Amino acid sequence: MSIETRVSRRDFFSRMADGVHGAALAALASPAVAAGPARAKSVIHLFMNGGPSQVDLFDPKPLLQRLAGSAPPRDIANEIEFTNEVGGMLPSPFAFQRHGKSGIEISELLPGLGSVIDDVCLIRSTYGEHFNHEPSLYLMHTGRTIPGRPSLGAWVSYGLGSENKNLPAYVVLDDPKGLPINGIQNWQSGWLPPAYQGTRFRSEGAPLLNLKPAGEAPNALVDARRQLLRRLDEAHAGQRPHQPELEARIASYEMAARMQIEATDALDLSKESEETRESYGLNQEATRSYGKRCLMARRLVERGVRFVQLFIEGQIWDNHSGLVEGLRYACEKTDKPIAALIRDLKQRGLLDSTLVLYSGEFGRLPLGQVRDNPAAAGRDHGPSGFTTWMAGGGVKGGLAYGATDDMGHRAVEKRVSVHDFHATMLHLLGLDFRTLVHERSGLKERLTDQYPAQVVSGILR
Repeated sequence: MSIETRVSRRDFFSRMADGVHGAALAALASPAVAAGPARAKSVIHLFMNGGPSQVDLFDPKPLLQRLAGSAPPRDIANEIEFTNEVGGMLPSPFAFQRHGKSGIEISELLPGLGSVIDDVCLIRSTYGEHFNHEPSLYLMHTGRTIPGRPSLGAWVSYGLGSENKNLPAYVVLDDPKGLPINGIQNWQSGWLPPAYQGTRFRSEGAPLLNLKPAGEAPNALVDARRQLLRRLDEAHAGQRPHQPELEARIASYEMAARMQIEATDALDLSKESEETRESYGLNQEATRSYGKRCLMARRLVERGVRFVQLFIEGQIWDNHSGLVEGLRYACEKTDKPIAALIRDLKQRGLLDSTLVLYSGEFGRLPLGQVRDNPAAAGRDHGPSGFTTWMAGGGVKGGLAYGATDDMGHRAVEKRVSVHDFHATMLHLLGLDFRTLVHERSGLKERLTDQYPAQVVSGILR
C-alpha cells in the first residue's frame, strides 16, 4: 500500500471515525501507517509537572563538588531566566548509589526506581527548546511549543484506534489537588477529530461524573430508550453532516452507556489483593494518591486502553528554592508507586506490551538559585540537557543512554530531542512518525511536525 493510499485512508477516518458508527469502525481498522511489528500495544506516560532535576536524581556529576560556589560558565549564564537570583555552581546534596546488575547510579531519593533499574532505560541526553513551563509542556505533549495541537495520546488513539469498545482509547488520570499548567490542553485533540481527546477519570469518588442514571429502570426499558436515542441521533446528525464535534458528542454518549459497567469495574481497586495495594502505597498517606492512579493505569492497560497519562499535583518538581525539602516530598509521593507499577506489569506479563514513559517538561540547571540564602537554594529551569526514561514495550532495560557534559548542563553524547522521544514511542507502537499524518489546510500534519527526528535505535531490544 502506498503512502498516498494510506494518507487517503487516514483522511477518510479523520472525517468518519467520530460518527455514531465510527467508534466501531476505528476499533476494527488496522494501523494505516505501520512502521513494522509493534513491540507495545499501550503506553503509560508518567508526567512530572515542573521539571525533575537530573543532577539530583538520575545523572551524577562529581565535578560539581569541586566547582561548588564558583561562578557559572558563560554558556550556562546565557540560559538563566532569573538573573538577579543567580548563585554559584551547586553540587547535589544527595548521594548516588549503584543498583541492579547494570550498576546504574541513582539518587538515594529513588530506592524504588533503583530496585527495578534493570527494567529501565535512562535517557540522560534528552533536550528541549524553551526554558518556560507553558511552551515546554506544549512541546513535550504535542511536539510544538505552541497551543492548539493534538497531544501524544490523541495521536496514538488516532493511529491505532481502540482495543476495547467499552472504554476510551485515551484516559487521563490527573491529580485531584488540581490541574497541571496548561490545564486540559495537555490532553486535547487539537485539530484531530474531537473523539481522540483524552477522557479524564477521577481517582477520588466516582471515576466519571453522571455516568449512571439517577433512577433504576428495567433492562428492557433501558434498551428501548437507547435504541430510540440512537435513531434520533442518527436522524439529527444526518441533517448536519461534517460536524465532528456533534458526531463526537453522540459517540461519547454511546460510549458512556457502555462504560457504566466496564469503567466502574476497571477502577474498582477493592478487587486488588492487600499485598498489591500495599506495594503501591495505598495504605500510606504520602503515596496513596499517586499509588491509586498507578494501579488504575495498570488496570486500564490490562483492559485494552491504548494511552494512559498520569499527572502530579501542581508543579512539585519546580524547585526554584527549597531543593532538598521539595525533592524529598516529590520522590516520597511517586517513587514507591512507580516501582510497584513496573514490577506489577512485569509479574502479570504486561511489561513487554506496555511502554512506560517518564518525563518532565525539562530539567534543572547545575547552579544554585536564591543567592542570599544558600541553605534554601533551588535550581532554575534547564532545557538543554535532562533525563527521561522508558521501560518495557521493546526497550532495553538496565541501560543509561547518552550523556550530558561534566556539569550536567547540556546534552552532548547521543543527544535525544523531544521529537526523537516521540518518534521512538510511535515506532515501538508499530507506527511510522513520518507517515502518521492528518491533512489540514493542505498540510500533512505530524506529531513531529517538520522537525528532523529519528528513532533512538540504541535503546531498542
